[in-house]
Formats: sequence, C-alpha cells, structure tokens
Amino acid sequence: MKLAELNLDEIDWDFNSAWSWPLPVRIFVIILSCISILGAGVYYDTFSQSQVLETAQKKEAELKIIFEIKQNQASNLSAYQEQLKFIQQKLNDIIKQMPMEEEVAGLVIDISQTGIASGLEFKLFKPAPPIHQDFYSELPINIEVVGEYEELLLFISGLASLHRIVTIHDLTIVPLDKTKIGKQDKMLMSVTVKTYYENKNVKDSVK
Repeated sequence: MKLAELNLDEIDWDFNSAWSWPLPVRIFVIILSCISILGAGVYYDTFSQSQVLETAQKKEAELKIIFEIKQNQASNLSAYQEQLKFIQQKLNDIIKQMPMEEEVAGLVIDISQTGIASGLEFKLFKPAPPIHQDFYSELPINIEVVGEYEELLLFISGLASLHRIVTIHDLTIVPLDKTKIGKQDKMLMSVTVKTYYENKNVKDSVK
C-alpha cells in the first residue's frame, strides 16, 4: 500500500496506537523522527563547536600579535642594551664636566675673568638662585657687558672653551648709543649664562 493511497483521516493519530498505523505511515514517521533527532544533534553539537573554534581563532590571533611583539623586542634587545650603555656613558661624561657645589664659586670667577680678558666692561653680573633638578642643579647668571662686537664674540667663544659646562641663553646685542647705529661703537650685550653643578651623591644615583 502506498502512502498516497491511504486515507489519513481514518488513521488514529494517537501515539499510543502507533503500532496499529499502516506500515508506510510508521516507516515515514520513524524516518522523519530519526532525521529530526539527527539534525538537532548535529546542529547543537556543531553550534557549540563553532563557538569554541571562533574563540580559539581570536585567541590565536591575539597570541600571534603578542609573539611578534616579543620576538621583535628580543631581536632588538642587544641593540637596546648597547644604546643604553652609550647613553649611560654620555651621561657619566657630562656629569664629570659638572663641578661640585663647592667648585661653583671658582667657575663663576672664571666666567667673569673671561669677560675681562676679552676687554669687556661689566654692567651687571648677578647670579640667580640655583634651580635644582634630579641629579644636578643649574645656576643662572644674568650678565650685561659693554664692548666692541669682536670683543663680545671673543667672550662667547671663551665661555664655550671653559673646561666646565656653560650654556648661553636669551642673548641680545644692541648699540650702546642707538643714535650711532652703523658706526663702530660700543655694544651692549645682555645674556643669561647657565652653569651646572653636580648634586651630592649623584654618582651613586647613576651607577
């Protein structure tokens, strides 16, 4: 008997009497049930595995990025160490050029004598309060000197030749008499000279 020839209205669809259904109907229901169960099992199992796979793929991408970063850092480690050693050496060289605090007075005298030796006349020589940094202090000195242009250049060159670190800031040069611009006359130079000295125990802090 074919399923199409059955009168479905005459069948008692109560599952308790399923074994009394015609054989084609029972086979069809069994096949449909198996397909439904198998499909549901595959769907739920595959869905959970897909979520696990997606999470694993994201984690793999993150770990790959971290690995590449670590690998790059490891390959450049020796270069970083050499660079750090070079910076440390330069820092030590700079510190060696800094006078100790008790030597600053002598350096200030050297600066003033450099100006006098250059033929300049001092109008102002005023050390400002020291500015303390981590391992050193800077001492600004406000200076005003009068002299010819060549003498001013000689003074600046002399400061650069001092055996200690001396830097030049806020330099201005104007004619002493503004009515004589263009003539060889005395010039007024205003400048802030900064020298630096080593704070106590600095050597221990940079070792």
